[in-house]
Amino acid sequence: MLRKIFTINARLDWKIAVLTVVSTLAILVESYNSLTKSETLDRFLLFFVLPMAIILFVFRENPRDYGFQLGDWRAGLVLTLSSIVIMTPILYFLGRSNSSMKEYYNWQLNLLPWDMLVQLFAWEFLFRGWLLFGYARKFGPEAIWLQAVPFALAHLGKPEVETLSTIFGGFIFGWIAYRTRSFLYPFIIHFFIASFTIIVAAGVLG
Repeated sequence: MLRKIFTINARLDWKIAVLTVVSTLAILVESYNSLTKSETLDRFLLFFVLPMAIILFVFRENPRDYGFQLGDWRAGLVLTLSSIVIMTPILYFLGRSNSSMKEYYNWQLNLLPWDMLVQLFAWEFLFRGWLLFGYARKFGPEAIWLQAVPFALAHLGKPEVETLSTIFGGFIFGWIAYRTRSFLYPFIIHFFIASFTIIVAAGVLG
């Protein structure tokens, strides 16, 4: 009887398990520990080097299958520019009017451009490369929603208005990556969003 209760009548996909466990641990370890003296280096190692090493040496697969390519660059260019045009006035309004956004971001000007560039490159690869395309092999386009959940949770501690929006922003980023077959376009958009928010919050634009 007990054997029947605890028997799982399904074959678990070991790669899905690796994707889920490694990404979750990477986010948690980065939140609680400093592996090096640099937050940027920590994120690069945990969010890019670690999953890329697993793709190459454990899964023995091509990084292109995880969005590490230009993909449909024409669609990517249109979606990237459109997103920037739409987001610019919204970010300007929030960066100047929302006190929590100003308080959180106005000290991060020293992260621009290189630290922010490296951090978000690794960040986007983890969510819109490693997780999105890894999950998509089993779950298809539903992976767009699946990767948006840990992405939103990883924003806990940031301003509420930003954190509440990330489940939708994560979906949009995921859709763009899925549509273009590349994580590079969400990375460019995300880098613009973060950089412009910091610049506005710091009062650089007046």
